[in-house]
Amino acid sequence: MAKQALIIGLGQFGMALARSLTGQGVDVLAVDTKDDLVQQAAGFAAEAACFNAMDEEALARAAPERRDICVCAIGDESREGAIVVTALLRKMGAPRVVARATDELLERILHLVGAHEVVNPERAFGERLATRMLYSGVLEEVPLGEDLVLTELRPPQAMLGRSLKELQLPTRVGVNVVAIRRVIEGRGVVQLPEPDTVLQTDDILVVVSRSDAARQLVDWI
Repeated sequence: MAKQALIIGLGQFGMALARSLTGQGVDVLAVDTKDDLVQQAAGFAAEAACFNAMDEEALARAAPERRDICVCAIGDESREGAIVVTALLRKMGAPRVVARATDELLERILHLVGAHEVVNPERAFGERLATRMLYSGVLEEVPLGEDLVLTELRPPQAMLGRSLKELQLPTRVGVNVVAIRRVIEGRGVVQLPEPDTVLQTDDILVVVSRSDAARQLVDWI
């Protein structure tokens, strides 16, 4: 059975999230107070509805307690709305509530009213973009908890033609290579690395490390 998600607030973040989840096979109910946004979401989501989620009776009809995930994507469009809707979702028994915040104060409040997770997409994107601007070899960086990150990066020139066993990255720089993306016979493939794997031009490494270790690796001389 497909997972079910309730997305409330169809701004850029909410709309993109609803579209992405739908593309991954999730049954999405997309909700907003603006009919044009609801009509847009109706073109791809399993369901789309136009109502004010601050209305407790209307929200209850969306059955948040039966959804695998409920997202309050209202954010800064209505701080009061974000707080009230997040609290109502928890009150109605939603098993997982993710709320969007655009500043630290709203983030703290959303946690206080019961959000299981609070995301700040603007801050997260800014931090990731800063890393990519400073370290040209870093393609993507995703936090794993408070002290670890998953990073996609291009190996420095000095590492090419050498094996992972020879490089001893976990010991020398605290970086663990968990996958290698490379092109073989014109196809992009993902390989699980072996100690004898030799790094090639155009390889993309997927590594797990502390936040600064992968950046040090990019500067390898």
